[in-house]
Amino acid sequence: MLKKDPEQSDVLVASGLIKTFGKGHTQVTAVDDISLTLKAGEIALIMGPSGSGKTTLLSMLGGLLTPSAGSIEIEGQDISRLNAKQLPAIRALKIGFIFQAFNLLDALTVEENILFPARLDAAGRSSIKQRSDQLIVELGLQNRRHALPKTLSGGEKQRVAIARALINNPRMILADEPTGNLDSKSGQEVMMLLHDIARDQGVAVLLVTHDPRVEEIADRILWLEDGRLFDRKSETHAWTVDPVCRMKVDQWTATEKVTYQNAEYFFCSASCKTRFEQSPEKYLSDPPAESRNGQGE
Repeated sequence: MLKKDPEQSDVLVASGLIKTFGKGHTQVTAVDDISLTLKAGEIALIMGPSGSGKTTLLSMLGGLLTPSAGSIEIEGQDISRLNAKQLPAIRALKIGFIFQAFNLLDALTVEENILFPARLDAAGRSSIKQRSDQLIVELGLQNRRHALPKTLSGGEKQRVAIARALINNPRMILADEPTGNLDSKSGQEVMMLLHDIARDQGVAVLLVTHDPRVEEIADRILWLEDGRLFDRKSETHAWTVDPVCRMKVDQWTATEKVTYQNAEYFFCSASCKTRFEQSPEKYLSDPPAESRNGQGE
């Protein structure tokens, strides 16, 4: 995990956030009195079951959804009090968004997609172009600069999405399931990119995910359920090992598992689970004790 200076400034301060939908007997509270602080250079991870309010919370923190109550300050500016005309500039210049579905524009090249948010930046065109060139090199996209999204792999698309999120030098990255559509190798690469961005550039990173692999890079892990946010305590972990790729898996959040010969095995991804089911004996010739008996560390 990252080592941070405790004096680093707060990038995000959210207080008493509530979001309700509907009225009367049909009213639903999606986010229920959540407060959260995120510092520069910190990576915080929010996990929780489907329907727990994760995307709603992220949408409010990014200025895409107005809270029913509470405040959201980004570097001291309360964005929850801004109107619809003021918010786009804040989103473009202070927040970088990374989505599971990439959200690239099909008709634009890699370079054009990266530059797209820069139209709201007041900086000169030459400096933005230099920034784009820098990101393209840092993210290994030199040979894909003029390629269209349909020709890119999943990992390449996500790297383009990360470069686009960084083009305006935001103070905070909000990532919604950034590894959800990626294989294990590409997912690991994206996780380390986000780790390096936080460490080297002092960007605050907030990730929402179901993927237990992302815990490797997180400074803090929070659990969201029924609209309420809780600290994730280390004692709630039940670690095991994926018998296919040998990656550590948290049984508490793992969604892929198989019972074989009266033992339960947990997997980091559906692909690892499929490989195991096709030939379990291949991966159990000498399995680690914790993966065979299903007990954590």
